[in-house]
Amino acid sequence: MPIRKPLVAVLAALALAAGAMAQTKWDLAAAYPATNFHTENLTAFAADVDKATGGKLKITVHANASLFKAPEIKRAVQGGQAQAGEILLVNYQNEWQLFGADGLPFLADSYDSAMKLYAAQKPLLEKRFGEQGMTMLYAVAWPPQGIYSKKPIASAADLKGAKWRAYSPATARIAELVGAQPVTVQAAELSQAMATGVIDSYMSSGSTGFDSKTYEHLKYWYDTQAWLPKNALIVNKAAFDALDAPTKAAVQKAAADAELRGWAASRRVNTETLDKLKANGMSILPPSAQLKADMKKVGDTMLVEWLDKAGPDGKTLVDAFRK
Repeated sequence: MPIRKPLVAVLAALALAAGAMAQTKWDLAAAYPATNFHTENLTAFAADVDKATGGKLKITVHANASLFKAPEIKRAVQGGQAQAGEILLVNYQNEWQLFGADGLPFLADSYDSAMKLYAAQKPLLEKRFGEQGMTMLYAVAWPPQGIYSKKPIASAADLKGAKWRAYSPATARIAELVGAQPVTVQAAELSQAMATGVIDSYMSSGSTGFDSKTYEHLKYWYDTQAWLPKNALIVNKAAFDALDAPTKAAVQKAAADAELRGWAASRRVNTETLDKLKANGMSILPPSAQLKADMKKVGDTMLVEWLDKAGPDGKTLVDAFRK
């Protein structure tokens, strides 16, 4: 009988070791602060996966570009340096034009139209990521984009010569079309770029403006509702395929829940962050009729250029969206 206790202990230790061996750990690279609604959604997704798999798959979210900088995340996931990552699709337009469809000014300028564009874009995105050895789990739109400026703007002419933050091919092209000077600045460096005078204007959501404390440097935001770009959560296909069937199902269910939760959070955050910007002294204004007309013209020019580069796939996408 005396050997029974040590035997139980040995068996328990073996069971624990087997459990530890069965546990899979993923790193998820994210470019935005931990307090951003996209990152909070990723954290909730990771917690849902942990719970649904009984701790079998542990996903660690690395916020604020702490693991990889925003432009490096896609390549890191593709190459397996990170099993998962969240990317801003429009950042990769130069690689494939359809990544930039939701960054075309005034093509989809509301949550409903953005969701319609996503429905048309989704099968094409899934196919592309699949060809590149990745799987897209979900995508969530940012709130509508407006113009932040140091000085009041009544028309596009008032942006001539402005130091304009560009974070994607589309935002750089807008700068060129309005005569502004594009400066490449990613989200993690935005506060510093404003504080040091590297930029004095940019287009983004109320969410980014609040996260980066833009109100400390720029005093005007014009609600142009120009576009609603999406963040997508992508995973390395080999890493995903290595999971057992119940774990895969848990990941897909958590992703579907995260997509619904994320779109709802985006709508909520849009209202909340604009209120917070206002409370911190920023003027939240509708665009003048002239500014609206000027920006619409920019959008029309960019759509023609984009369709020319995107070819038949681009036309198919826009036609499906406009149906």
